[in-house]
Amino acid sequence: MLDIQYIRENADKVAEKTKQKGMKADIKKLLSVDEKRRDLIQKTEKLREQRNQLLASNDSSSKPTEAFIEEGRKIRKAIEEIESSLGLVEKEYQELLSEIPNVTPDDTPLGGEEANAMVKQWGAPTNKKTQDHLDWAEKKGLVDFERGTKVAGNKFYFLKGSLVSLEMALSLYVMELARKNGFTPITVPHMVNTRTMNGTGYLPRGEERQVYKIEGEDLNLIATSEIPITGYHSDEIIEEDALPLLYVGISPAYRMEAGAYGKHSRGLYRVHQFNKVELYVFCSPLQSEEWHQKLIDLEEALCQNLNLPYQLVRIAAGDLGAPAYKKFDIEYWSPVDQSYKELMSCSNITDYQARRLNIRYRNKEKKTDYLHTLNGTAAAMSRMLIAIIENHQNENGELVIPEVLRQYMGGVETI
Repeated sequence: MLDIQYIRENADKVAEKTKQKGMKADIKKLLSVDEKRRDLIQKTEKLREQRNQLLASNDSSSKPTEAFIEEGRKIRKAIEEIESSLGLVEKEYQELLSEIPNVTPDDTPLGGEEANAMVKQWGAPTNKKTQDHLDWAEKKGLVDFERGTKVAGNKFYFLKGSLVSLEMALSLYVMELARKNGFTPITVPHMVNTRTMNGTGYLPRGEERQVYKIEGEDLNLIATSEIPITGYHSDEIIEEDALPLLYVGISPAYRMEAGAYGKHSRGLYRVHQFNKVELYVFCSPLQSEEWHQKLIDLEEALCQNLNLPYQLVRIAAGDLGAPAYKKFDIEYWSPVDQSYKELMSCSNITDYQARRLNIRYRNKEKKTDYLHTLNGTAAAMSRMLIAIIENHQNENGELVIPEVLRQYMGGVETI
């Protein structure tokens, strides 16, 4: 969430940035409730001060007078009534505050997905004829959506044989690359409580359309390891000297995927469950722009090492989620579709998640403030497999394994 003081001082700007993201938030109502909340807090504090003064005036050596007792009773009752009202106002205040998305830099492209701006391209897009990943994998018996549907439902699948080996090789390579760049490998719970899910900003736009909930439990299946990693340091104060904290998480990702049957939904591209490696950074506010670029550089290096043609895209305001301050996508070249398709994303969340989950740092002057969080996709395995299958087929229809992955596949060069 945003700092309420920032909202008070920049109400029009926050309202405009919210509109640019295509979201709705009642800033005027929030400020009205905030004023009422502050007034009730002030009244409560004044009454408590009166109570303390009353207690101090009492002669402890003698029995309290009826007037003293009555005055104390009146003050206590007044405090209870105000605290009851304050509880209701506080709840409304928190709900309104949590609905406001993060702001964006002024140079953010305006508009929806169509306004996303290409920043750079790498590699030569090819016009070669290549098999669609699903046709290729099904012919070789390496993926089975039919039985996945039978067992779990539409958009679930079984991965088999050498394609499993390729995914595991990719996981090992990506984790090792991240480790060499200072990231600590971490496994995570596959379920989190609602506070953690909400704290990351994953629920505000309609949890039923995005997240699988566990019936009868305060638990939700994670959509990415970003969620539990964000919660890892909730309610903690981290010494500034320990920053940045770098993690690379590996986990399944479970997504209801609203609109899963629309654009780019064929085969593995958009599914309800896939494995994912995620880069994550906790840092001070002064470090976050630098680390955003470092995450992008690492994602680009990964694509280049796998020899996947791509373009780097700056995401427009209307295509950003609530938590993101600034976001880039990497889109791989699809020879099948003759277009670029989303492969990775990288977001600077600033202090939006840290405020929601109370994650702070202590500087050298012993002052505390909210730190910044950033996340980047290292490898969403389902889409990475598509990109490799489409871009590395030879004339015989064999898949040529990227050279950097062969050591993790026992030297196998083709599938």
